[in-house]
Amino acid sequence: MKTNFRLRSLVILVVVALALLPALSTVKAQDKTVVTWFIGLGTGTQAQQLEAQKAVADAFNASQDKIELQLHIAANNQAAPDELAVLLQSPDTAPDIVGPTGFSGANAFAGSWMDIRPLVEAAGYDLKQFPESLVNLYEAGDEGLLGVPFAVYPGVLYYNKDLFDEAGLAYPPNEFGAKYELNGAEVDWSWDTVAEVAKILTVDANGNDATSADFDAAAIEQYGFVHQWAIQRSEWYTFGGFEIVGADGKVVLPESARAETQWVWNGIWKDHFIPSSTASGSALLQPSEFASGKVGMARVMLWYTCCLGDLKSNWDIGVVPSYNGTYYAPADADTFRILKSSKNPEAAFEVMQYLLGDGALQLLTAYGAFPARADIQESFVKALSEKYPSVTNWQIIQPSLEKAPSPHHESYVPNYNKVNDRLTTFRQLVYGDTGKDLDVNAELDKLQADLQTLVDEK
Repeated sequence: MKTNFRLRSLVILVVVALALLPALSTVKAQDKTVVTWFIGLGTGTQAQQLEAQKAVADAFNASQDKIELQLHIAANNQAAPDELAVLLQSPDTAPDIVGPTGFSGANAFAGSWMDIRPLVEAAGYDLKQFPESLVNLYEAGDEGLLGVPFAVYPGVLYYNKDLFDEAGLAYPPNEFGAKYELNGAEVDWSWDTVAEVAKILTVDANGNDATSADFDAAAIEQYGFVHQWAIQRSEWYTFGGFEIVGADGKVVLPESARAETQWVWNGIWKDHFIPSSTASGSALLQPSEFASGKVGMARVMLWYTCCLGDLKSNWDIGVVPSYNGTYYAPADADTFRILKSSKNPEAAFEVMQYLLGDGALQLLTAYGAFPARADIQESFVKALSEKYPSVTNWQIIQPSLEKAPSPHHESYVPNYNKVNDRLTTFRQLVYGDTGKDLDVNAELDKLQADLQTLVDEK
């Protein structure tokens, strides 16, 4: 009888202990400082990236017992700005760290970022491990130091080796200044040359390419070129960077922007080697244009290595083409930022140091981002080489960074969000179904006037 009583007592104690576990866990969590990391205002929402970010957060939480790092992941990077804006409306829901985010995402929340200089100095964090030019990117005058260099994404040209082989074309150059062999002659690797190559790579359902008189533009099954996941300014800056707003406050769209827009319009509506918005959204070009295996070349930043797991073709990277004899390779740069509204800035900076330090290589590999830290660049390239064995031209990463135009294509302009919205609608007009009837110069004149109105409004 005593044995049964003891057994029943033990069972009751176990049940009570199990019931108390959630409460005890809550108490344990309450003993820690909670730091929330908001992901999606830029990269970070792809499936393989989510796995890497969770692993890094778990590793950080296991590495110490004072801070609990929690993730808030936006539905996607399109929804992230609105999602973050809602969270910032209440101090109880506002995150501490946001990133990795580029200048465009950060500029959408201008004035919200903490000057981390005092945190850097208090922690004795060594900024000299980064190139001074990269540190200076995050110096914002009276606002202070708003970030630490983390990820850089040079602009490169992705190309599908299998499609080039099938067309009997030479691969794009793997060094700046090299000539390209086309139709038995050596020519400059320029945007004009890319257009000629792209027409050969554009094929209809009957096997005719876009140079043929029999080519059927209504039955395209393979395209030659795409500005993959681009924005209007990054497309323009492939022909040269420029200040949208001059020192006198006037908006001017220079000849280079007009020439680039005309080049794209010709590619979509005249020569048919660039897919329209409708074509890009079709089943043919999924999960994304280049990753579908149905596009010969894509100009995009290195971060696109994040999203090529479904591509069955052999591919590689080459140098971007030149315009008027000069190469322009728009590059992205992402980092983590701490919000001014953070209740725990010291703890947030401790997390940031981990993301920039022990967790950096795993994150950078998932993001397809070249490390700002020189000491892990070789390991990064090795990891990508193992992931993508068909790629042999990783050596062009560093030289491509040196071809980034100035100013940056996401540099701040007054009334930033509205200006970006207007640029987006312009790009949609060029690529949309009614774009075939567009008077490019007239629309650029209208765009320039509208941008001036928005700048003056601010």
